[in-house]
Amino acid sequence: MTKTELQERYGAFFDLCCGQYSEHSCTLIHQAVEMANRALEGLTRYDGSPLLDHSVATAAIVVGEVGLGRNSAVAAILHDAARMGLIGLAEVNRLFGEAPVGIILGMNDISSIRTKADKEQIDNFRDLIISYSTDPRVILLKLADRLEVMRKIDIFPADKQLRKSWESMNLYAQIAHKLGLYNIKSELEEIAFAHIEPKAYAEITKRLEEGADRRAELIANVLAPIEQKMRENGIRYHVKSRTKSVYSIWRKMERQKVSFDEVFDIFAIRIIIDCPPAQEKMLCWNVFSIVTDFYTPNPERMRDWISIPKSNGYESLHATVSAFGEWVEIQIRTERMDEVAERGIAAHWRYKGVGGGTISHEQWLARLREIIEESSDKSGIAKKLDTSLTSREVFVFTPKGDLRKLPEGATVLDFAFDIHSGVGSQCVGAKIGDRNVPIKEKLHNGDIVTILTSKSQKPKSDWLSIVVTNKAKSRIKAYLREEEAKLANLGREELERKLKNWKMTIAIDDAVNVLCKHYKLRTGLELYGRIVDEKVDMMQVKEVIGRHLEGGDAPQPPKPRNEPVGTKPQESEEELVLGDDVHGLKYKAARCCNPIFGDEVFGFTTIREGITIHRHDCPNAKRLKEMYPYRVIAARWKGETSKGSFIATIRIVADDSTGMLNRLTDTIGGLHINIRSLSLAPARDNTLSGSVNVEVPSSSVADMVTYAIQKLDGVRKAYRVNK
Repeated sequence: MTKTELQERYGAFFDLCCGQYSEHSCTLIHQAVEMANRALEGLTRYDGSPLLDHSVATAAIVVGEVGLGRNSAVAAILHDAARMGLIGLAEVNRLFGEAPVGIILGMNDISSIRTKADKEQIDNFRDLIISYSTDPRVILLKLADRLEVMRKIDIFPADKQLRKSWESMNLYAQIAHKLGLYNIKSELEEIAFAHIEPKAYAEITKRLEEGADRRAELIANVLAPIEQKMRENGIRYHVKSRTKSVYSIWRKMERQKVSFDEVFDIFAIRIIIDCPPAQEKMLCWNVFSIVTDFYTPNPERMRDWISIPKSNGYESLHATVSAFGEWVEIQIRTERMDEVAERGIAAHWRYKGVGGGTISHEQWLARLREIIEESSDKSGIAKKLDTSLTSREVFVFTPKGDLRKLPEGATVLDFAFDIHSGVGSQCVGAKIGDRNVPIKEKLHNGDIVTILTSKSQKPKSDWLSIVVTNKAKSRIKAYLREEEAKLANLGREELERKLKNWKMTIAIDDAVNVLCKHYKLRTGLELYGRIVDEKVDMMQVKEVIGRHLEGGDAPQPPKPRNEPVGTKPQESEEELVLGDDVHGLKYKAARCCNPIFGDEVFGFTTIREGITIHRHDCPNAKRLKEMYPYRVIAARWKGETSKGSFIATIRIVADDSTGMLNRLTDTIGGLHINIRSLSLAPARDNTLSGSVNVEVPSSSVADMVTYAIQKLDGVRKAYRVNK
């Protein structure tokens, strides 16, 4: 197209830009349109219109509806031509600067994603899209790009209409929702729903249109006496009303298995009070009283989130009242409560239960949303937002297109175990694209990985230094333990067989103790391994045990000990420092007492499981120390603080009162402690009893949590227990 034709076709867009930007910026935007026009010459959309129409229409949404700056508009105009390789990014950089180039690269990364219609993986795809948006403007431009596509969805073939509608519904609408871009979110959902469920969309739309005038009249009639009474009482307020979207109505009908006529909240009236914080509860209940003076409430539909706010902070009174023969939902809240519900921790997307990705991505989106709403100069968004996420992930595809999310630094071996334990155990490498790579190769966003396996491959101990995911580490450790147990059984059976053949009357455990002392071994497992590997001479074994049976060079028999359970053992000359690699020793926490960092502990050498760590106040401590003092090892924790995390169980007995569960979770959450599980059940004496498992770095923190719970009103007992 010539310059004149461009002006005629896109004049409205140019006028929009001139109303928003400086003369210099408008000149650059004209240049960008001319550059894209030359690159896309002759290329058309499905309806025969120039492909440039899409680029310019996307830019118009960016400027007029999202409100971003010149660089974003330039990137929107040029992104298609750059994606197709028809213009060079070096030329874009020379003419327009670095900012549009960065945005274009991010958009092209997102465009390369090939999503699958799989609801189980939708969170991963959404997080992948966000991870590509190192510049926050990228995700906003991608939303504008998708909105323009959906507005023209009818020009696409039927299969593409369905795929793009599914993506818009499950990916882009949810991201827009989280950013507070409700108009974009609703429009994407409505268009997508119209193509995914055309019959349902047409039927609900028809019912809404038929009742529009009646709803408006009903709202006015319901509000008239309420507003008059509030004015007489001097209450400052304003009213919002909203009609549920077609898609939201359909979702409710499907979820609750009800008809259109049974959906109570097709529309709602929201009364928002302007008052000081000290008067909030009083005035909300005053307004509720006014409402119920005129209309009869449905007690089953009453929701009081002012006396006891939701755990996410949401506060409001919801009442469904019978008015003029219909059920009408009325929500009562203050300006502050409305602000929290719309923008704060209980933002609309959160309390409606829209599922989300990782915490860091949620924080990223929440901060971006806040900046969008606060900033009048959207072009400066990138400078105001720290785009580095607190914890990053990599998103990797299988050859079939399934998307896997792994932590940054994950390797081929992590990916193999993420697919299946059997695949990981036999992994010998992978192909990424056309490259053969080893198991330790680190993965990057967008890699398509084909795992190579061999039946002769088996997990090795050095694999633990290659993997970073807990799943891979646990599977490798489990395999190594199984192999160790197999060897131990073989070694034990071999020793038992030899003792029987030698006709030596000695218990197997006593024989193991004699041999461990002679060979200076810590555990029976080490002895069994050496027997299987033929690293000990069995004739020497026979000689050592023979001398022991004859009364020579034998360990002293166990002697009862009367020392207090809480004292530290003195039997071992060496001290086990927990957290250090003590000569390759392996130890684990005893299940009977669940020791954590900071507890007074000791080690106990078992025959089959190596060294177990017990608390000194363990129920089994006294018995172990008295019966097997020669197996007890002094132990302590390394350092003053712990870098790890432990699970502590706290037993709770509390009054069975309203809000007790909320107070418990709020108290623990206020200490920044993760709750792993919580179970409370009512007892006969009007109490609740149960336990909470919390993730703590040390016993001192567990004590702090226990003390905080004990101080709560209504809590009768709180104490840490053996797990």
